[in-house]
Amino acid sequence: MTSAFLTLACASCQANSSAGGGEATKWSILFLLAIIVGLLGGIGYFMAHLAAREKANLDPSLSDDYVPDSTR
Repeated sequence: MTSAFLTLACASCQANSSAGGGEATKWSILFLLAIIVGLLGGIGYFMAHLAAREKANLDPSLSDDYVPDSTR
């Protein structure tokens, strides 16, 4: 580990890193990052799926024509 990490780390992380437990910290951060990225990716995919499904099944008689505001 770098000296900057040991200087900025809390006492628990400093002791754990010095004793060779830094690998567990790295793997836990990587695991949590993978969970968050997977969750956000799933939400993004679902939103894109809903948008595509709405566009495919849109009834043109129910949509409003956009008329720009001419008072500006």
